Amino acid sequence: MRFRADRDTLLETLVTASRASASRSALSGAAPGLQITLRSNVLEAVGSDPDLVIEARCEVAGEQDGTVLVPTRLVTDIVRSFESGAVSVAGGEEEARFSAGRAEFVVRVAAGAEITRLSSPETSGIDLPAVTFADGLRQVVRAALADDSRAPQLTAVQMQATEKGLRLVATDSYRLAFRDFEGMSALEEGSQVLVPAKALGEVQRLVSQAKDDQDEMIGFRHSDLDAVFDLDGVRITTRLVRGQFPDVDRLVPSSYAYRLRVSREDFASALRRVRLLVRDSKDITTPVRLSFREGGVELQVLTPESGRAVEALEGEFSGEDIMIAFNPGYLLDGVEALRSDLLVIEVNDPGKPALLRGEGEDEYRYLLMPVKVS
Repeated sequence: MRFRADRDTLLETLVTASRASASRSALSGAAPGLQITLRSNVLEAVGSDPDLVIEARCEVAGEQDGTVLVPTRLVTDIVRSFESGAVSVAGGEEEARFSAGRAEFVVRVAAGAEITRLSSPETSGIDLPAVTFADGLRQVVRAALADDSRAPQLTAVQMQATEKGLRLVATDSYRLAFRDFEGMSALEEGSQVLVPAKALGEVQRLVSQAKDDQDEMIGFRHSDLDAVFDLDGVRITTRLVRGQFPDVDRLVPSSYAYRLRVSREDFASALRRVRLLVRDSKDITTPVRLSFREGGVELQVLTPESGRAVEALEGEFSGEDIMIAFNPGYLLDGVEALRSDLLVIEVNDPGKPALLRGEGEDEYRYLLMPVKVS
């Protein structure tokens, strides 16, 4: 294999593919592998772990086709270290040579080794509006469970066909986020799939890195086992997750007894300030207490080690005075997911989940469990 490429273009391609590489390689004792394949003037870099494969392509000046498997981190760091300009790459059975200017690196390759490749669904696909879909992912993915040791299905986002279109749902059992896309069709009516949040996070990242083109589309298709997303020279293939998912409609009450309207940015800024007291605390989940009353809300954080922080905000509150406490990180996640200038917090009972939404932002909801305080 031999080619020349622009350093920035090559680096972007390698970094994109490397995000799927496993933390430990299937190669004995080797660093995670990145497969680089040249066909004519198209370079394909493929990174993978057992459940996720990312294929990224770019145009290069090809001289000799071929394939090599190189250490992911080492090669991306080498290319990153080069100054902007042309990079020459030559790969053989035992080594790959990377050079730019006066610098040259020779890297051992994994002869005969192969990376994980997932099956590609043979079903016909559909196109999803990239910017709109990625905005929904930004709002929903944050609520998925990060660690699969407790409930693997909660590490996924549910894509569900509804009567009005498509719904995305994620929960870690402490909070739940869902976003409706009216008129967006991605699945057969009544069907649903559980897509790993990690894969959808990469889809969101790709869209956010691309130009803000409202006409950009994401190709999507799935089988019973895998799902594929295609966008601008990058393909993400991921295994689907099995398991039972919570019923959103059953969890969200039809009405609430208490309702606060407040500036979203003012509330987020106040929450970040009082949360400073928790930064050096032994228990970073120390709750923030929200005291709702006529004329607004008071935020308070109290820790034995650092002391107390209090800030009052003006707002519109309906209902009797009430206090409810939350994990401050989870609460801030919900507030930052909104786009509306006005934040609405609705509560029925200090021991039951509260609902966060933006005024006029009816397609998105964030349900948050309270924390018990003495």
